[in-house]
Amino acid sequence: MAKINLLPWREAYRQEKKKEFFVILAGVVVLSGFLAFLWVSNVQSAITEQNARNRLLNSEISALEKQVSEIEQLKQRREELLARMRVIQDLEGTRPVIVRYFDDMVRAIPDGVYLNLMQREGESIRLEGIAESNNRVSSFMRNLDESDWFAAPNLKSVIAAPEQGEQANSFIMTVRTSAPADETDDDEGED
Repeated sequence: MAKINLLPWREAYRQEKKKEFFVILAGVVVLSGFLAFLWVSNVQSAITEQNARNRLLNSEISALEKQVSEIEQLKQRREELLARMRVIQDLEGTRPVIVRYFDDMVRAIPDGVYLNLMQREGESIRLEGIAESNNRVSSFMRNLDESDWFAAPNLKSVIAAPEQGEQANSFIMTVRTSAPADETDDDEGED
């Protein structure tokens, strides 16, 4: 007769398959843990590298901002120096013109007129003085009007000043400055 094995071979087969399953499962868990560790360490190194780049960029940005502020300060100093140079050049350029104004003013003042105040405000000159008579004030205004360096004399007020003389008058007038074009060109050409 045939030998029949009555051992529970199916149970042994199941146990063997179960062991294989747990071994494969353990291998998969170990392999997935290793892969997870590699992925996490890769991400950590990328984060560390990016943080190092960010620190480098921040230090370079702060250095550049410092340089930009220094450049702005230098530009501001340059503008201040240029403004000073322009003022000095304007003063040097108008120096002969101011002498001409005074020279022409002296030539325009007739005898018997005395100036107490001469004040320049932009293109206008305010004159305060005393004249021996109204005719002297009129003569002074005509002389200023005929001058190449002055224009539009305007008499503001005339007040009798008997303490200065019998017909003496105190006057206030304004006159505009107007340099002749050919004279200023000649003065600029001489410098």
